[in-house]
Amino acid sequence: MRKILFISEEFPDAAVLAATLIAGTDKPEISATAAVPDPDKARRQARKISAASLQLAPDVVPAAAAEIHAFDLIISLGNPGISTCPDLPGLPPLLTWELANIPADDLHTELQTRIDALLNHGYLQALLASRRNSELLLDNLQEGIIAHDLNRRIFFFNKAAERITGYRREEVLGRDCHLVFPGNFCGGRCSFCRDDCAPIPPDKPYSLRFVSRDGSDLHLEMNITAITSPDGKMHGVVASFRDLSREIDLAGRLGEIEQFAGIIGRDHKMQEMYQTIRELADSRVPVLITGESGTGKELVAAAVHSEGARAAKLFVPVNCGALPENLLESELFGHVRGAFTGAIRDKKGRFELADGGTIFLDEIGDISLAMQVKLLRVLQNGTFHRVGGEAMVQVDVRVVSATHKNLKTEIAAGRFREDLFYRLCVVPLHLPPLRERLTDIPLLVRHFIKLIATEEKRAELILAPETMEVFLTHAWPGNIRELQNVIRYLMVRCREGVARPHHLPENLLAAVATTQPLSGPRLRQRRQLTVESVRDGLAATGGNRLQAAKILGIGRATLYRFLDQHPDQFG
Repeated sequence: MRKILFISEEFPDAAVLAATLIAGTDKPEISATAAVPDPDKARRQARKISAASLQLAPDVVPAAAAEIHAFDLIISLGNPGISTCPDLPGLPPLLTWELANIPADDLHTELQTRIDALLNHGYLQALLASRRNSELLLDNLQEGIIAHDLNRRIFFFNKAAERITGYRREEVLGRDCHLVFPGNFCGGRCSFCRDDCAPIPPDKPYSLRFVSRDGSDLHLEMNITAITSPDGKMHGVVASFRDLSREIDLAGRLGEIEQFAGIIGRDHKMQEMYQTIRELADSRVPVLITGESGTGKELVAAAVHSEGARAAKLFVPVNCGALPENLLESELFGHVRGAFTGAIRDKKGRFELADGGTIFLDEIGDISLAMQVKLLRVLQNGTFHRVGGEAMVQVDVRVVSATHKNLKTEIAAGRFREDLFYRLCVVPLHLPPLRERLTDIPLLVRHFIKLIATEEKRAELILAPETMEVFLTHAWPGNIRELQNVIRYLMVRCREGVARPHHLPENLLAAVATTQPLSGPRLRQRRQLTVESVRDGLAATGGNRLQAAKILGIGRATLYRFLDQHPDQFG
């Protein structure tokens, strides 16, 4: 059965008449429906026409509620129909029949002539064939394609989308995207998830986790593009996505993931951290990040937020160690007007700003015991009072905290509450210092050189082998922050294009000269040689065995012997 929809706001009677004329043809395999602003009035008109012509009255539906995707052809009478029925990929073909210059007495004859031409001269078959061919093209793509209008009603879902998600096309077409897929298909990233702004698609592809119909946890990469009419008006979005689950899993097993959510590193400790962050994506449990200063704890906190379902909401960082206690309380919980000198108006605190999203409490080990009690209350039930206020404020916030201190030691010394620690540390994440992930230094160096060169609009530096040897020998007490500052120093100091040791800061050279090289016996005792560590070392140095041996803390002969003992792994 082929279905035609006649839709019109300007000529509703003509839409009803056209649908009735379709019913009077000798084409029982074709049905017609009229979509008009006032369906009750149109139904009365349809009954009069059908009684006079001895034909069955056609179906009449409200124009705004017409299920466009359920029809094979849309014919707009008297206006372009773009605002009501946009001509979008995956939707039925749209024809426009202008009727403004047709006298009322000639309308019946004109519509009959056009319908005869449509049904008997091959036009309908050509239009339907065009639609089938376009859908055939999209159905043969390996990427999933989903499209919905401004009301989030899905009107296209190709075969790859069915295969990846496990949902059948018949289950999703015409339904709200948010109601079909648990947790929102877009991962909460598109602005259709928000009611406080106009929909604006993300400007670049992004990754998200998606639970398929059979419960499988998938890692998807999605790209969303706006669908616009020739006049530039937005009518919906089309999203293409692909399943990267197997690639990510394999890359994780081989240690080949070099970057994750803005974090650089392929050391096995970093690979384990990436996996933990992915596992935390759909949870709202508190996370405590520990690690030395400069290791990138805020980056990890941002990754926990951006990889989860709260990514569409705010990530609100607070440096607890940088504010005195009286200011910290107001910063976290807000205040009411007159609460203290200078409080000239009500102010929301960081917890309220982060409602629905994530708050990051950096240097949590530096807050006072009194503030710890107030923070504990928020973690227990999500409620607090603004400073000077009486009304209870309720928030839904995920708490991620970080510290460079050993909180167990702080608890033993009576400086940190044990009950607060267990509230904060539901899932612990530890960031290793740079000296424990030497294979990541070449990756970080390349990253910072490209980043700084782009910022300063200058050519990239090349590090001489002896300079890289200094980098691999230095203990990096300031960790990644110190490494980044050294690269910035080199970009200023070195103008020859190749950075050599004499370009390095004096304090770094002095520190290297007075410490035992990390490639010496201490590292050899600490680090066991494995196939994985050797593969990482060779990959980090581009296959340079001498540099790889230095990274691994072994002699070149030892490395050669290990390679000879494992020919199948390094053939």
